[in-house]
Amino acid sequence: MSKKYEHRKSQVTLNLIHSDGTPVKNREVKIEQTRHEFLFGCGGFDSVELASGIMDGVPISAGRKEFLEDRMDKILKLNNYLTLPFYLGRYEAEEGKPDESRVMAAAKWLKERDVFLKGHPLCWHTVWPTWLMKYSNNEILKKALERIERDVLAFKGIIDSWDVINEVVIMPIFDKYDNAITRICKEMGRVGLIREVFEAAVAANPHGTFLLNDFDLSTKYEILIDGCLQADIPIDVIGLQTHQHQGYKGVEWFHQILERFEHFGLPLHFTENTLISGEIMPAHIDDLNDWQVDEWPSTPAGEERQAREAVELYELLFSHPSVEAITTWDPADGKWLKAPSGLLREDNSIKPVYEALMEKIKGEWWTKESLATNEAGAVTLSGFRGDYIVSCGGEKIKQRFALDGKNEMLTVVFD
Repeated sequence: MSKKYEHRKSQVTLNLIHSDGTPVKNREVKIEQTRHEFLFGCGGFDSVELASGIMDGVPISAGRKEFLEDRMDKILKLNNYLTLPFYLGRYEAEEGKPDESRVMAAAKWLKERDVFLKGHPLCWHTVWPTWLMKYSNNEILKKALERIERDVLAFKGIIDSWDVINEVVIMPIFDKYDNAITRICKEMGRVGLIREVFEAAVAANPHGTFLLNDFDLSTKYEILIDGCLQADIPIDVIGLQTHQHQGYKGVEWFHQILERFEHFGLPLHFTENTLISGEIMPAHIDDLNDWQVDEWPSTPAGEERQAREAVELYELLFSHPSVEAITTWDPADGKWLKAPSGLLREDNSIKPVYEALMEKIKGEWWTKESLATNEAGAVTLSGFRGDYIVSCGGEKIKQRFALDGKNEMLTVVFD
């Protein structure tokens, strides 16, 4: 095993005892990881339709339900981390009528399956409701903050991680269309608005994890982050979007990104990553949203390329101590911009990228051991950090354990 992943591992001595306190001595025990500490993720938007059973106000068919169950089953076998949608223009398209019940159904359904969740986003100038435009700037800010308080509180304990504000670098100069958030960002300034929304999120959930997220990874973002930290804004994580519709950026580019953002001393989450398995978007397109096509097929050669690129990228990011999460944005092809950027094809069939990442995440980077206890019932495990289960013969497990580097010794009790 390469030493470059050692920081992802820990060691613990397990004292295995029966319920009467006697040691489970000189026995073979099987220890298997059940979940990574590192967050391997993708967009989880399909779970809203599946868990609620409703799309566009209409109950989904039995066939659609089966299709979505198949998709989510495959996605959750690979990933332990999903992002759920909170774009206010869709989440609350009509003022005072948030889509809380459907999204809550998805959040609870995923939480039951031990999935770590993030909400995206609490504030963004895009996909923002037109009903806000009738209000003054002071009222817009008030309603934006009330929205943050409402949703962070409503999902507290289920979703405790949030992209608080999205794409602020461009926000005050965004000129494609008038919108309420650009209006207040122009008036308040970037740092002023960021302070307000972060303080509102922290007040609603003091133990939450709150991200600043952006696609503009130029020095402008570094300057913005520095200004926020100088102003003591409580940013927990730096979110870095890497939508590579115009081609894989390559190892050297990602090394430079890591070097430029690690010095802030905050965890780095690669929040929105795409790699294409079809024709690459032309380089002359400035705004990815301007590339509008009727179809964008995946190709065999493109799928092999996507798999190679994804493995290289995941190896690099997993090896870097500042990185805590990687999110492949589209679980399946045909999502954003109809791009062939998924882990699955549109029909849910598995792509080479899925198989290649599975070999890493649940293979090379996954711990599964058969070990023997000593006379005292002790055994020492070295493995990738995460959650584990230990079993011994046919005895029922009473206690799972976490390998997180916080304990050198743990006791596991069998019935």
